[in-house]
Amino acid sequence: MNITATHINYYHVCHRKLWLFTNGITLEHTSDLVAEGKLIGENSYPQRAEKYTEIEIGGSKIDFYDAKNKVIHEIKKSGSMEDAHEWQVKYYIWLLAQNNVTGVTGIIEYPKLRQTKSISFSDSDRVYLQLCIEQINTIIHNPVCPQLLNSSICKRCSYYEFCYSSE
Repeated sequence: MNITATHINYYHVCHRKLWLFTNGITLEHTSDLVAEGKLIGENSYPQRAEKYTEIEIGGSKIDFYDAKNKVIHEIKKSGSMEDAHEWQVKYYIWLLAQNNVTGVTGIIEYPKLRQTKSISFSDSDRVYLQLCIEQINTIIHNPVCPQLLNSSICKRCSYYEFCYSSE
């Protein structure tokens, strides 16, 4: 199975969500929060389509890539999953390096918050990312779904009703 940036993101948010998504249970299309995030991504920087390109690489989609300056631009609705957002961008940088595009950095943009965060990639990030990929493979190939996270973030998740339907 091809690991994508979505797998990396979900790994840092919830192992159960990662497992469900990988096993074909996708509920993002029913989520108002996901739809709002897509609208923010599509409408926040309309002029970008002229300057930067969307790249699909290894099953992952990079929102905007500035090839001249080698900068990935990732647009997010809120900073509540900042760690997952950072690792998603670091994974993009790693993916590009795997395809001989080096010296890439990233910027996570939170238009609603009017904030940005610069992302770089180090050797220790490379080691950690490899461990993440190994652990993701273990999780997604396990025949048993991971336990509920039972965290405050669950209430905003597109899988909330699925996970808590028997509660």
